[in-house]
Amino acid sequence: MSHLELKGVSRSYGKTEVLSNINLSIEEGEFVALIGFSGSGKTTLMSLLAGLISPDAGEITLRGKPAGGPGPDRGLVFQSYSLMPWLTVFENVALAVDTVFASEGRQQRRERTEKYVRMVGLSHASERRPAELSGGMRQRVAVARALAMNPEFLLLDEPLSALDALTRAKLQDEIESIWREEKKTVVLVTNDVDEALLLADRIIPLTPGPRATLGPEFKVNLARPRHRKDVNHDPKYRELRARITQYLLDVEAEKLVAGEGENGVKLPDVVPITSADFVPKAVRASNKPKPLSNPDKYVEFYNVHKVYPTARGPLTVVEGFQLDIKRGECVSLIGHSGCGKSTALSMCAGLTEVSDGGITLDGREVTSAGPDRGVVFQAPNLLSWLTARENVAMPQVIAGISKR
Repeated sequence: MSHLELKGVSRSYGKTEVLSNINLSIEEGEFVALIGFSGSGKTTLMSLLAGLISPDAGEITLRGKPAGGPGPDRGLVFQSYSLMPWLTVFENVALAVDTVFASEGRQQRRERTEKYVRMVGLSHASERRPAELSGGMRQRVAVARALAMNPEFLLLDEPLSALDALTRAKLQDEIESIWREEKKTVVLVTNDVDEALLLADRIIPLTPGPRATLGPEFKVNLARPRHRKDVNHDPKYRELRARITQYLLDVEAEKLVAGEGENGVKLPDVVPITSADFVPKAVRASNKPKPLSNPDKYVEFYNVHKVYPTARGPLTVVEGFQLDIKRGECVSLIGHSGCGKSTALSMCAGLTEVSDGGITLDGREVTSAGPDRGVVFQAPNLLSWLTARENVAMPQVIAGISKR
């Protein structure tokens, strides 16, 4: 008997059928990875497995019986962290532990909570609240909270996508260890084929939405434990990765040929706008940027510090940061979650005030936000009452560009 089974499951939102005729059988103790395109319904499928929503058609059974609503037997880690903002890291994890293990003694519950806070590398931040954490650190709290529940069935909806490479690798190893030692049944949603190959017994793609369904499954017959340094030199690993990647490319190409994509659409000519365009005409001439005198320092971070006040005193996130960026250069900042990457970008965008030092852009000090700097945040920030098209058009409306 299958541990968890979906038979002919479909799910719609309004008139849009997101998932169509999903048939999936998962054995007890199996590790299954679901991969697919954005918008293919992966998160909807995970919500169905968790019992958070019900199918419009078909049935979901758990150990041969209707799965029903959510419960502590199914631990879900969302793609976007959902934490209680008024609780500390420790208290957010303890909230789950105290609920699921209410029969245990206080000290035993505390030790359980500390174990999982330590597992995700947040012992040093256990008394901080979510507002004092980076996006990656918040996601680590969400992972710790789900693992601390010791669920029979672990559902992971891209839980590691916001993490730095080292933390991501550490948690991949922890998840694999928990699955192996505690005989968990795990379903992982990921867009990273390599991550799926490192962890899963089976990899199952979702076809592009709407009306997404499951594609052919790929069995991962690679010996465990799987080491990151070894698998790149393993012909079986490389062949399987190539097959999965080619399948995804092929189904995407079929979608575009069918006219469901934007292939062939001519993009409009785009002319950059600068803050000077929004200065009153009376002062625009005197405020006009001078020709760039030093192209090697188009953007300059000079001894930049950022300190946040907290209830326990000042928290220094960025200290003595220095960086010169050439005009037209593409620079990547990497580092552990919580090291200040997002803070550095926010200061350059003028969204966060610099505590000490300074940032200059094209010879002018950055003191406020402006339309010459476009920011894509780690977590999506959209106007929920507008359509996708209207959200994209909003900056043009603000800039006074006429509609066509």
